[in-house]
Amino acid sequence: MDCGLGLMDERVRQSLESAREASAFIKKRAALEEEYAHGLVKLSKTYAAEYTSHEARSGSYGSSWKSMLHAQEALSENHYRFATKLTAISDDIALLVRDAERQRRQHVDMGHRLEKSLTDAEASVDRARIRFDIAAEDLERVFLVKQGDTNRAADMSIGTAANKRTLGMSFTKGGLFKNKNPQQILRHEDEFRAKKNHAHETLRNEAQATQTVRQEYFQQHLPHILRSLRDTLSELDTGLQFQLIRFAFLYESTVLSDGMAVNPLNEKSATTGLRDSASAIDNTADFKDFMQSYELAHANSFKGPRRHNPYDEATLSNLMYQTTLSGPSHGYLEEPAASAGTSGHPIFGVDLTTQLVRDNVEVPPILEICADAIERVGIQNMGIYRLSGTTSRVQKLKAKFDADWSSVDLMNDEALSDINIVAGCLKLWFRELPEPLLTYALYPAFIEAAKVEDDYLRQIRLHEQVNELPDANYATLRFLMAHLDRVRAQEGINQMSAHNLAIVFGPTLLSPPPDAIASDTGAGGGGPVQLQDMSHQCLAIETILLKYRDIFVDSEEDKQ
Repeated sequence: MDCGLGLMDERVRQSLESAREASAFIKKRAALEEEYAHGLVKLSKTYAAEYTSHEARSGSYGSSWKSMLHAQEALSENHYRFATKLTAISDDIALLVRDAERQRRQHVDMGHRLEKSLTDAEASVDRARIRFDIAAEDLERVFLVKQGDTNRAADMSIGTAANKRTLGMSFTKGGLFKNKNPQQILRHEDEFRAKKNHAHETLRNEAQATQTVRQEYFQQHLPHILRSLRDTLSELDTGLQFQLIRFAFLYESTVLSDGMAVNPLNEKSATTGLRDSASAIDNTADFKDFMQSYELAHANSFKGPRRHNPYDEATLSNLMYQTTLSGPSHGYLEEPAASAGTSGHPIFGVDLTTQLVRDNVEVPPILEICADAIERVGIQNMGIYRLSGTTSRVQKLKAKFDADWSSVDLMNDEALSDINIVAGCLKLWFRELPEPLLTYALYPAFIEAAKVEDDYLRQIRLHEQVNELPDANYATLRFLMAHLDRVRAQEGINQMSAHNLAIVFGPTLLSPPPDAIASDTGAGGGGPVQLQDMSHQCLAIETILLKYRDIFVDSEEDKQ
């Protein structure tokens, strides 16, 4: 096809323009997704921090509200991950366009050079043909002069040669070969015949050379260039189609993931859907828990009127008798001294060191009690710690621990009917600590240590930070890791690997200070930084759990 080069060049240009538009669209879409994810996680973090700092409702409402905010964070993570992959797709298409454009220019430039070579060769043939026509015309004129037809010789025009040259000798009417004898005319005839033969030989050589160039161009070079352009076009079109299919698949996956975050289809899912979270709010149980907590917290300091009358006749008589015999009293409302027990000492939301000093223990009792029950009854339960128990029953068990932890016997408690209630209560205790187990002060150091790529060096850095923990936190972390190490030993049955346990406990044991979250959100952050920190939080806990014996057991043996 004579116009094949122009046709293929135009077709490749169309594909290039289509790919450029697709790349630009996907890049802008990535920016929109990242902005959406950034705003959503910023909003969720802000209101999660405000809920913690304000005097809002607790109980099932608090758990449900946190679950709903966590679902928003899951959505933001989906869209941030989608934005990152969209950026990669856009860059891949742009790279494909650059390679195709470079190849197109190379092939088209080569085709134009070869085409120009053929055009120049054809022009050389045309010039040789003109020279041959002129030589033939001059020889024909000599023949006419020899025949005595000088007028015709002066008027004749052979082909187009007469219009393209200036006569070099006098061929005007009446003056053709004037005063020339026959010998001179014969000599001119020989000269013109030699010029004609030479011009003919030159024309034939030029024609043969041009034919060779033409054959090479149309049989070798042009088909090769067209095939190369076709390959470039095929690679570009196929690559663009693949990237668009990839975009569609990622989009569908993101939408599906959003749907699963909003409403998980699996009843045993680790996350709770928005509707289930809202439905799980038990207003009656929350109000009862509030009344119990309020009475425990304010009964001794209540200043208002009381139902009981302290000035009845019996009390007044006893008061007078005690005053007369025993001397001045310390007050009619004086109560017996508190026993050495732990009744009335809540453990939820109380500083860890305060608990251990107050109760004169080395490890939080709730951790020992719950871990013992889980290891006895539920260590092989599928998804232990990942699945949550009923919120109202978790709150009921929490109230028992807050009332008097020493009286809690889980092996004979109704909570044992669902071991996830025990696990949920223990996780709730860790979440409600005023400060995370790995402390706010050490949070930046733990995150930096988790960012180390080398496994052994990361273990060393995390070991150093663990040793910096306060004594109460260190003892609690050591006991917890020993327990979780026994849980993950049953991974083949309970499907709870170190990674899965780290996902459950990472954000709880290692979380940023509230002021850091506030400054991050106030400065326009809270999006990608928080998402990256979440992965590092989990990686830190996973590494500590995997290296539990190296960090804790060997260290204790060295001390001995």
